[in-house]
Amino acid sequence: MPLAKQSMPHDAAQTLAGIDFPCNKAKIVEYARSKNANQDLIKALDGMPDDQYTSMADVFKGLGSE
Repeated sequence: MPLAKQSMPHDAAQTLAGIDFPCNKAKIVEYARSKNANQDLIKALDGMPDDQYTSMADVFKGLGSE
């Protein structure tokens, strides 16, 4: 597995620390942008299913990092 793929959950967890769940994908992407997340993470978050997320575990599943 490429290093970038392995670090995605870690980057997401750090970037999204403090976000209030539940929230939808649009709120997650907006929050990540407000925290100056790198473009790879923004792209990955934006590629998640357009669902309601209730926890970081849901976000990890959305990123394909179950």
